[in-house]
Amino acid sequence: MSRSNDERWRSHHPTRERRADSPSLLDRREAIAELGDALRDLVEQAAATEAPADQLRQVATEVRGATRPLATHERERARMPSADDLLGGVRMYNPVTGAGSALAPPLRIDLVDGVAIGACTLGLAFEGPPTYAHGGVSALLLDQMLGYAASATGHAGMTIRLDTRYHAPVPLRTPLRLTARVTAVSGRRTTAHGVITTAAQPGDLLVEATGEFVAPRPDQSRRLFGAALHPDAIDPSVEHD
Repeated sequence: MSRSNDERWRSHHPTRERRADSPSLLDRREAIAELGDALRDLVEQAAATEAPADQLRQVATEVRGATRPLATHERERARMPSADDLLGGVRMYNPVTGAGSALAPPLRIDLVDGVAIGACTLGLAFEGPPTYAHGGVSALLLDQMLGYAASATGHAGMTIRLDTRYHAPVPLRTPLRLTARVTAVSGRRTTAHGVITTAAQPGDLLVEATGEFVAPRPDQSRRLFGAALHPDAIDPSVEHD
């Protein structure tokens, strides 16, 4: 299934209809994604390599040199990335879905009949027990999936509880399938449930989680994020992932 650029960049379900982005913004997002791909390849190869020490030191020197031009344009902590669009669901550096994040697998999410369906493959950089993913990574993936499902129903919020149950280890370098759906809504509180399986065996449960999300009040959003973050940040309907 092909994906539009809007879908590729999306970390949570948009809370408004997507507006047309300028060519310069789209080009910036493409450049961010290109760098993100290169960084993810670097991280994976660094975790997988058995290169000798002298080669590792040479690469480390080259990588440090490559970071210098980026450091001259560093944004402040309280400033949103210029390529992001909170209401449109775009977070380019989200550590789970972000095309520009070296930390993200990245996880891709689609919405099908109200159910969030995700797909990703975890490389050796995510290893916990030998040949399997770290348990915290599974929780990270499911937190994102549950938050997406909540935002898709119009009840985006912040995670206040995540109960995770591990049935079997999650294999690395294996296509995964993740699903999540909302199970209850009560005022500002939303509950969602999600699971991780392999794509080849969707009936064999690996990990499941139930999460609770609360939409912050406008005063809470202002206290937590500050108006300087972005005007959208004080909108209680926006998911702050």
